[in-house]
Amino acid sequence: MADDNGEPSESLVPFILDAAYRYAVKVAFHIQPYKGRDDHTVHENIKYILDNYSSCSAFYKYKTSTGRSLPLFYAYDSYLMPAESWANLLTPTGSHSVRNTPYDGVFIVLLVEERHKHNILSAGYDGTYTYLASNGFSFGSSHQNWKVIKAFCDSNNLIICPWNNHNTRNHINRKYYETALQAALMVKPEIVSITSFNEWHEGTQIEKAVPKTTATCLYLDYLLHQPNTYLELTRRRAERFGKEKEQWLM
Repeated sequence: MADDNGEPSESLVPFILDAAYRYAVKVAFHIQPYKGRDDHTVHENIKYILDNYSSCSAFYKYKTSTGRSLPLFYAYDSYLMPAESWANLLTPTGSHSVRNTPYDGVFIVLLVEERHKHNILSAGYDGTYTYLASNGFSFGSSHQNWKVIKAFCDSNNLIICPWNNHNTRNHINRKYYETALQAALMVKPEIVSITSFNEWHEGTQIEKAVPKTTATCLYLDYLLHQPNTYLELTRRRAERFGKEKEQWLM
């Protein structure tokens, strides 16, 4: 399936999983909105993904506080579906619930506005993420709100992943990215999701960058920095996050 801005990517998935395995990387699935998405179609999506890919070594599974290892799914723009529809899928008493079945998982959903917090519990989500990379663009993407969101998640036993084209921010000699990572680490999150490693069309990529001109676009580099500067910065921060998380859990 594809969202309104892309093409079906089914044929690429085996190659992605194979490449991830070769580099000791794990892959989780991000369920985008698509025409006709509802609790029934998402149920079928989950079954399809798990039936076809969950046995792959590179398929990511999240270890829960109870010791279970479950697939982790991101649900983008989840608020476009009513909380009642998600509840059919994600609460134990839902009409076609995945809970306590072979298709159970950890489902984290996008939080954009503060009011979206009220749907999280009734819908049966396991946690929330913010995704948008522009500080101040929305309630969820504003660094100063991450502590409040984290407190809400902690009090309700939810996980949190703090983190587009609508708002542009100057990278300020890498400081914008570093500041966002630091703000994320300060709230002691379960996971840090980075938006994103390869969204060139949204200007949030952290891949290696060298100048390139195509028929329609001009791709720039990272100015005074090396092509892999953001990957190196990410690696260092990821190592620090791993060490600090071990200390938080002690």
